[in-house]
Amino acid sequence: MHILRRLTVLALSASCAWSAAAQPPKTLKLVPHADVKILDPTFTTAYVSRNFGYMVYDTLFALDAAGRPQPQMVDAHKRSADGKTWAFSLRQGLKFSDGSAVTSADVVASLQRWASRDSMGRAMGVAGAQWKAIDARSFELTLQEPFGLVLEALAKPSGFPPMVLPERLARMPTASPLPEVLGSGPYVFKRDEWVPGSKMVFVRNPHYLARKEPPSGLAGSKSSAFDRVEWHYLPDANTAVAALKRGEVDLIEQVPPDHITGLRNERDLKIGSGGAHQAVLILNHLHPPFNHPKARQALAHAVSQAKFTAAMGYPLDMRMTHCATFFICGGPQDTAAGADPFRRPDLAKARQMLAEAGYKGEKVVLLVPSDVTYLNAVAMVAAQTMRSIGMEVDLQTMDWASIGSRRIRKNAPDAGGWNVYASVGGEFDINSPIANVVLGAACGNSLPGWACDPQLDTLRASWIRESDPARRKSLLDAFQIRAYEVAPYVNAGQYSAAFAARSDLKGVDKLWAGLPIAWVLDR
Repeated sequence: MHILRRLTVLALSASCAWSAAAQPPKTLKLVPHADVKILDPTFTTAYVSRNFGYMVYDTLFALDAAGRPQPQMVDAHKRSADGKTWAFSLRQGLKFSDGSAVTSADVVASLQRWASRDSMGRAMGVAGAQWKAIDARSFELTLQEPFGLVLEALAKPSGFPPMVLPERLARMPTASPLPEVLGSGPYVFKRDEWVPGSKMVFVRNPHYLARKEPPSGLAGSKSSAFDRVEWHYLPDANTAVAALKRGEVDLIEQVPPDHITGLRNERDLKIGSGGAHQAVLILNHLHPPFNHPKARQALAHAVSQAKFTAAMGYPLDMRMTHCATFFICGGPQDTAAGADPFRRPDLAKARQMLAEAGYKGEKVVLLVPSDVTYLNAVAMVAAQTMRSIGMEVDLQTMDWASIGSRRIRKNAPDAGGWNVYASVGGEFDINSPIANVVLGAACGNSLPGWACDPQLDTLRASWIRESDPARRKSLLDAFQIRAYEVAPYVNAGQYSAAFAARSDLKGVDKLWAGLPIAWVLDR
């Protein structure tokens, strides 16, 4: 009898173990705003590549929900009294997803790679920044002059976030994307399940070492409730919204604007804010007509921000009629300096300046995204605007991922290059002279558009170095006045993005700055 009972218990135990093993992984399914074609967030500023990066990589510091830099991979740090030397140590036990240890040599190589591309990294270079590995876990930053934004730079959330790579990858040439994905972040990219143009899969990183602090913004623990995260790229807005309503996906990262009002009334769904954004027209400074500042100013004089934000389809409570600053209206660097001539469209002035720039009816190549509805709308209004001042516009339509690849070409527009494309910038990529990468005008920079204006770049450096609040405000105003004169790009209006999620998805209130950070979510 005892033997029979024991056999029964063993059989039940085996059955329970089999059932547990047979349970499917807990899976989060979300719809990204674009397809991922570049898997290297150190190569492109495309937001979808940045979001991919946060799934698989980690950073030394990260901004919390209040926008304050917090240690992430770093255990301890110390600043010298004169501000010229910084000492850092890594947390014990950090590993890449292949099980290899993260060392200070990896960090130094990654920061050197980042500094060669990023505006904040280059600004630190101007201050004489030198990175040095001391031992396996310790590294040092020395500066020729103090740089007050060291931690803010290392916690930079977007544009080119300073993500940590293995040294062998970080040392590879920056002229093309990295061929391999290997990070120490919360997830591992499943390349064997990748269906380009359709699906990406991530699974837990078995070697991820979470912080003890709860998640806040991009800081704290990134230990996720989900074993598996699937990105399902659904370029047709109706298809994506229908999938959300049926429960086939859990979250749409960016809700198509014309669906927001209807989804607000759905009982099983919830809409959240994706943060303040600025629509932008990026102009190619290498080729006519926008190699001439008067041509760039002409387009700025022709733009009606209200037309652009209305065309995008966002409800009235989510868009502004006009924003006079380059740095997010309502943000810490909000200024109207230099903006008065551009507050209302002046087509006569625009045509005059275009003629003074020497424009003679040449085709202007405008890249139009076919799969991002609100950017498609911005591009179409841009075409109308340029035609209204006499420009001959050549619309070239392709998906957003292809635009991401096309925009890095410096070829002439009629040889595979471009003149204009529409994009957007989130608040943390726009809200200061150093964060706003599309205002970057350092000659020789690698950002598409390739603006070059030593005076604007000098004003940026002066603003960074200045610590006196009144003088800093004066430099901010001077910077924006010069930016309106040089017009590295055109501000097409400010709006708030939105995401949509199933009502049973927990943690959506912790989604920050529009980033689809899976580790704050649960079901």
